[in-house]
Amino acid sequence: MADLADVFTISGSGLQAQTTRLRVISENLANAGTTPSSPNQKPYQRQVVTFKNEFDKASGATKVKVSGVTTDNSSFIKKYDPSHPAADAQGYILTPNVKTIIETMDMREAQRSYEANLGVIEASRLMLLRTIDLLR
Repeated sequence: MADLADVFTISGSGLQAQTTRLRVISENLANAGTTPSSPNQKPYQRQVVTFKNEFDKASGATKVKVSGVTTDNSSFIKKYDPSHPAADAQGYILTPNVKTIIETMDMREAQRSYEANLGVIEASRLMLLRTIDLLR
């Protein structure tokens, strides 16, 4: 039965990690259309979640943890808009390095991973309930 409890621990850590990932993706999408207010300011910089494996001594299982949230150092997107207050001398503004198609695909992947972890928890719960029924 300890092995079944490990399944809940492992899947629960996966749920937490994907929840963080979905939150960061949502922040990226929310800031995708923002622009700085002056030429000296930088626009929003895309955030990326990194994961790591972590051994849990209490359960003896390896769980997934969020290693950190880092900034994506890819270049900002230049857009020609000479009337914008943040435009440089050539009339260009820097916009966030967030690509909505990439964020949407990352969101789908995180959502599927979240659903897979939920499925494992549900299957484990049903196995546990059936085992209890057999023991009655």
